[in-house]
Amino acid sequence: MSNQVSLRGASAKEITRDALLEKVSQERELRNYTRRAAASALFIQRVWRRYTVTKKVALQTQKELEATLNDQNVAITNTWVSHSLLRPFLFFATRLSYANLKQKTDNVKCMLACFKIIWKSLNYTESQKNFCSLAVGSSEERKTWHFQTQKLVSLCLLLLAECDQNSLEEQDMAVLTSLAMRVVVALTDAKAWKIVNDRDLKDADEAVKNLVKNIASGKSGLYKSIRAYVMKLDYRVISHGNHGLQTGDQFLVVASAITLALRPFQLVDLCNLDSANSHLTDAVEEFCVFLLTVPRLVQRLPTILVPALKHKSVLSPCLRALLRSSIGLDLGTSEDADKKEMSKLDNPKADQIPSSGWALANVVQLATDESLSSGQFSQDLDCPVYVHAVNNVAENVLAWAESVGCTTKNLHSLDNTESSNEVHDTNVWDGKTTFGSLERLNAELWKPVYQQWHLMTLLTVMKKNAFTGCCNTLRNENADHFQDLRLLDIAYFYSYMLRLFSSFNPLGGSLSILNMLSFTPGFLLDVWESLESSIFSHVQDKTFTTGTSSGHIVGSIGKTQRKISKDVGNKWANVLQKITGKLATNIEYEHSVSVDNPSSLDKGYSFDSWDVEHFKHGPQGISKDVSCMMHLFCATYSHLLLILDDVEFYEKQVPFKLEQQRKIASALNTLVYNGISQISGQQRTPMMDAAVRCLLLLYERDCRHQFCPPDLWLSPGRKSRLPIAAAARAHEAISSNLRSGDSQSTPTMGSVITIIPHVFPFEERVQMFREFIKSDKASRRMAGEVAGPGPGSAEIVVRRGHIVEDGFKQLNNLGSRLKSSIHVSFVSESGLPEVGLDYGGLSKEFLTDISKTAFNPDYGLFSQTATSERLLIPNTSARLLDNGIQMVEFLGRIVGKALYEGILLDYSFSHVFVQKILGRYSFLDDLSMLDPELYRNLMYVKGYDGDVKDLSLDFTVTEELLGKRVTIELKPGGKDTMVTNDNKLQYVHAIADYKLNRQILPFANAFYRGLVDVISPSWLSLFSANEFNQLLSGGKHDIDVGDLKSNTRYTGGYSEGSRTIKIFWEVLTGFEPKERCMLLKFVTSCSRAPLIGFKHLEPAFTIHKVACDVPIWATFGGQDVERLPSASTCYNTLKLPTYKRAATLRAKLLYAISSNAGFELS
Repeated sequence: MSNQVSLRGASAKEITRDALLEKVSQERELRNYTRRAAASALFIQRVWRRYTVTKKVALQTQKELEATLNDQNVAITNTWVSHSLLRPFLFFATRLSYANLKQKTDNVKCMLACFKIIWKSLNYTESQKNFCSLAVGSSEERKTWHFQTQKLVSLCLLLLAECDQNSLEEQDMAVLTSLAMRVVVALTDAKAWKIVNDRDLKDADEAVKNLVKNIASGKSGLYKSIRAYVMKLDYRVISHGNHGLQTGDQFLVVASAITLALRPFQLVDLCNLDSANSHLTDAVEEFCVFLLTVPRLVQRLPTILVPALKHKSVLSPCLRALLRSSIGLDLGTSEDADKKEMSKLDNPKADQIPSSGWALANVVQLATDESLSSGQFSQDLDCPVYVHAVNNVAENVLAWAESVGCTTKNLHSLDNTESSNEVHDTNVWDGKTTFGSLERLNAELWKPVYQQWHLMTLLTVMKKNAFTGCCNTLRNENADHFQDLRLLDIAYFYSYMLRLFSSFNPLGGSLSILNMLSFTPGFLLDVWESLESSIFSHVQDKTFTTGTSSGHIVGSIGKTQRKISKDVGNKWANVLQKITGKLATNIEYEHSVSVDNPSSLDKGYSFDSWDVEHFKHGPQGISKDVSCMMHLFCATYSHLLLILDDVEFYEKQVPFKLEQQRKIASALNTLVYNGISQISGQQRTPMMDAAVRCLLLLYERDCRHQFCPPDLWLSPGRKSRLPIAAAARAHEAISSNLRSGDSQSTPTMGSVITIIPHVFPFEERVQMFREFIKSDKASRRMAGEVAGPGPGSAEIVVRRGHIVEDGFKQLNNLGSRLKSSIHVSFVSESGLPEVGLDYGGLSKEFLTDISKTAFNPDYGLFSQTATSERLLIPNTSARLLDNGIQMVEFLGRIVGKALYEGILLDYSFSHVFVQKILGRYSFLDDLSMLDPELYRNLMYVKGYDGDVKDLSLDFTVTEELLGKRVTIELKPGGKDTMVTNDNKLQYVHAIADYKLNRQILPFANAFYRGLVDVISPSWLSLFSANEFNQLLSGGKHDIDVGDLKSNTRYTGGYSEGSRTIKIFWEVLTGFEPKERCMLLKFVTSCSRAPLIGFKHLEPAFTIHKVACDVPIWATFGGQDVERLPSASTCYNTLKLPTYKRAATLRAKLLYAISSNAGFELS
């Protein structure tokens, strides 16, 4: 069958059937379009015709009205106002757009004249002249009055919404709006009607009630119009003391608008809102949605009007409305068109604050009164409902923040604000942020939240609830159950606030809240004891589960409060004294702190004791309530740990006993380990970040002064941690991601070694360190870099007397190429080249000799601390030397080279200096390990009972540089700022900051730059400051003779069975630990053994035979070899003569190792 069809008579051509159908379809669509276009044109013509006719009639009506108004003989009566004034006025005013109304001055004058007559009518005392008398007249008059007042109110609200009193061009409209709003206020207040008597009062009240109901229904757009006007008002800056007093028409308009907004609240007892009229319920919701979400609402209003919004009859129903999930202030669920339109404006975007955020700030402002110095809640505030309402709204805000990624960067910064030494101004949240130009919530709006009276009042209400036994449930959909207030509710409140402050205040973070929480007596202890009763009770969340009895929590809190009241002087005195700046004078500040013997802590505890069962499944295994409590506790305690000194922590044991500290550490250790290792495809939560931060601070303190047994830190990973090689690879992969900028990757099992390396034993981490270096060397060999002696290695010639200068000149510019082999040729003191080839031994000798010389205090680059350990610290005068900072950087490379090659150096750095190299936080008490005398003096100032002015101190510090005394200001104008009782804490921390940070930081940065040229920072992040020193200089102050014997090589004819060798090991076993270390230093130039055994000593420990012939008869006569043993430190070789007697070998060996000589001995 043919696919062609013939269009007979139409065309000689034939087309396909599909083409024909397509053509017919197109023609049909064209006809339909033509019909629709014609219908639309007719509709537009009708609309336009109606508009022009209506406008023409309205203008004609306006002219007639103006003629009526100009008639001086007109008698004003209520009937005339209704029929001859309002009827034409409302017709032309409602038919013309607002733009047309204000286009001509005549229109404004006409409207103003009408409102003046209406206002005049409302003030007549004769019922025949007062327009409101119609409201109590006949049935027909009442209907007319009600209809006309509704229209009049709508017109007034339109004027209010469009009014902008900040514009000079609209001053006439401002006067008009002011008068219009006064008319509306008068119409909605029956008590103000001057014609109402006792007989008509009931009818007048009913008329007003019906009018207010209609206004409150939402059809009039009352709250939307008020919002539009209030948004145009300027807000005052609280801190500048401007009370926002407005005068004239603007004040009248604002006052009238607020009065009108509160009219629905005055009709019934809205405390029983759920049973009230639906119109009134809608009014409360509209009030919350449109007014409570106005940015800085309280600051925009005159101060005299704010108490009206704080009244119980207004605030209480609003709080209860916020509790209902149907509101939530998300604006997206509302069916109202106005709310949907507002949702488009205020809905969550990454560059603006959501409506619920402003509602939260406004609720806090309205619920509190800080007019008094102490601050208090608004009168008759229902605190439990307030807390629950804030929690409900805060949850919405945080959900928005997470949806737009607002908190991502803050949540994944483990040491964001709390570990910062900088002090930020928390009064300003506006400005450039990581999200661009973003107007932030002003911190002053939240000031009540971080005031101590706020928390103390809530705790008082909670205790009253506990004593009256009114706590039954935690949550229930019925709002009546929100009358209960428990510690958990308060914990949710402040946990949410911490997260909000961190999200919306990128500068100050949550510092202000954390300061308050940390220093509120008993609060932190209450939170922990409530957690402790759940975590260590082996009961699954009975205390915190939703819907269960809270008696256990409240009971424990009651006991805690009673205990605190008995022991408040001992337990919290010092913390409170931090606030007042006073400290007991009978405290002895010593460097060493009396702590329980950590080794004894293991008695009665197994590994399982420190592995907390409750947290074995990580955050996924705990309830939302426990998670909230943990977040609040960890965030607060980690902040307190930053400022808690060792005397308070160890001696006074404030706020926790050491036994409690160990429980806290074990709980956090288990939670964090399992949270990281068991997490699957989820980002870390704020609770986990706070737990990690708190755990690391406790571990750092334990590293300085041990209070936990080592098994505690190792306990969670003893069975499930990764093998060494796998952990090393995972750490390198994660570190590589961080270097490439992927800081938000999801934590995995391999993240454990990166985030909490202490769960791996130190020996395993040292092996990982050696694995990193081994892998790096293999990579360099594959890349063609020189990894051993040869023509491509760095060749240097070094004079014995100028080893530092020659090394610096020839090696400083190598940078990371210093990883390659170094071929060293020495020039003797006499200027002659020393004979010998460098097969690694001379390089080791060079590194040990240059370190020994450069780190000697006499050289001037480094000095020793005043403590008994005499640890190394950069000399502040070094920056005045030629190339001083560059020399320190070069020494960083030398230390890196020694670590890279596994060469031990026999010195250790100050804890403070290593902390800075590792990028760790320095505590105030670290100063005791740097300058004990200065630390004692600062503690004396801190605890001085008298007037500190008597000490004649100012904010300066004096240094001696190259024999000259230099005065340095601790802050601008420091020399003119005297230290007083009010600022002495600032002085103490300013001195500590200068010594621990500012003074040492340039040297630490320089040393770090040199060190990381050779050693990757990620490798060093596995170790604490003490462990870094062990990595550099070796293990304990003794050696394992058996391990040394198993890894010793024999040359020159010696073997393990040789007589002299057997005697040697017998003598070495009988040495004191100090003598064994002296021998090790004599042979290897370092007095400490390799951390993971002599198997890893490079080159291996060697005993070389020095043959000395002694006649047999002389041996029988008691004689022995007279020659002393010597050493070749560059090859770790002991040259041992063939002694025959143990006494001789012992005496000769002790003499040799005590003489500080090696090659020279003979």
